[in-house]
Amino acid sequence: MPRPLRTAAIGAALSAAAMLAACTPADVVKSAPEAAAGPMMSATAALQALDQLTVKGRAPQTGYSRDQFGPAWSDSSTAPGSHNGCSTRDDILARDLSDVVRQGPCTVVSGVLHDPYTARTISFTRGVKTSLAVQIDHIVPLSLSWQTGAQQLTAAGRLSLANDPLNLVAVDGPTNEAKGDGDAATWLPPNKPIRCGYAQRQIEVKAKYKLWVTPPEKDALRRVLGSCPGPALPGEGASK
Repeated sequence: MPRPLRTAAIGAALSAAAMLAACTPADVVKSAPEAAAGPMMSATAALQALDQLTVKGRAPQTGYSRDQFGPAWSDSSTAPGSHNGCSTRDDILARDLSDVVRQGPCTVVSGVLHDPYTARTISFTRGVKTSLAVQIDHIVPLSLSWQTGAQQLTAAGRLSLANDPLNLVAVDGPTNEAKGDGDAATWLPPNKPIRCGYAQRQIEVKAKYKLWVTPPEKDALRRVLGSCPGPALPGEGASK
């Protein structure tokens, strides 16, 4: 999505989807750095799924706004892990950070991100001036999804897409902002080893929500899959 809309959304707050664990009242809930090193992914299934996606150009962005995907970080969608009493943002922070400290049963106040996009280790502290150091990326950006089929989803379907753990990952803030609404033909994570898992996750999301790919996007995804196997993004296979 365009940077101003992405920043506003942040401020506000084929395979099965990765299921999030419900929030717990424990103060420290995770201490291992597994977030940056998921299972190794091969390309076979992803290539088959990619070939099943519709291929055509981007639709106009006419009518797009973040509001088309419902309230940011809603706990009221049909996505896996929803209705657990916690915001989607806190759910993903709790899933992807290590050394997580919570205030109450849900609010993540600090932790450590082993960032899959840059391979950097980032300390997260919730606060007006510090929260944006770690952001939640929509792996398939909402603006891109709007132009590749999400216009045709129901309001409930778009709310699910925006809050589905399959389409979300905690990452370095500036890198997330640099991505904007880029597809695989225009943007890939700087950390090359994670590109295999990133491409596969984009394909999974597009297949689940019946989104299409553009010709350059399909070509780029196929090239990336040629680098597999590689590590998965955080949350891969949690509910399989």
